[in-house]
Amino acid sequence: MYNKSDIELKVAEFLLQIKAIKLQPNNPFTWASGWKSPIYCDNRITLSHPSVRTYIRQKLTQLIQEEFGSVDVIAGVATAGIPQGALVAQELGLPFVYVRAKAKEHGTGSLIEGEIIEGQRVVVIEDLISTGKSSLQAVDALRKAGLSVAGLVAIFTYGFDQADENFAAAKCRYATLSNYNTLIDYAAEHSFIAQKDVDLLTKWRRNPAEWANELEKLT
Repeated sequence: MYNKSDIELKVAEFLLQIKAIKLQPNNPFTWASGWKSPIYCDNRITLSHPSVRTYIRQKLTQLIQEEFGSVDVIAGVATAGIPQGALVAQELGLPFVYVRAKAKEHGTGSLIEGEIIEGQRVVVIEDLISTGKSSLQAVDALRKAGLSVAGLVAIFTYGFDQADENFAAAKCRYATLSNYNTLIDYAAEHSFIAQKDVDLLTKWRRNPAEWANELEKLT
């Protein structure tokens, strides 16, 4: 039985414990986009923790079976989705391919690495969903190569409205093991953050581009 709420909480717990996710509402990080953020997520750290890695592999596998049923191939999104995808493919006994951020500039000029057959049903693996842009570029590449994309699964999502809109526009279903709201609730309850910071963190998720201006008003 796939108990979604229990898994969301357990994954949030793991990510906080191993510091794959760091929360600094009063000393925000700066993303490549220029956004100020109270959260930094690097799910590649899970690979260094065997018990966490195993749990995530097993639950991603279960999530695929629950949401999408039988598939023919697993595809990872470069780069952080590659190891997660390979682990899941091994668990399912399925072929694995991965999608580059851009085509090779030498040799075959491949965008998709690995053997694919037109008409195969594929699930895409990501480590993290923010706006969904890079994930959906991979989905588009697989579709153009003649594959049927059943959907996408990831370890964690920030839960931005923009991601939901982008996936809906692309007609691609997605599911994740955990999410921002669950993480913040768990973090507050277990003293990873102060209760007074919850509102600040909630406001960031609603409007990350303008959050820094809100922060300045409060300081």
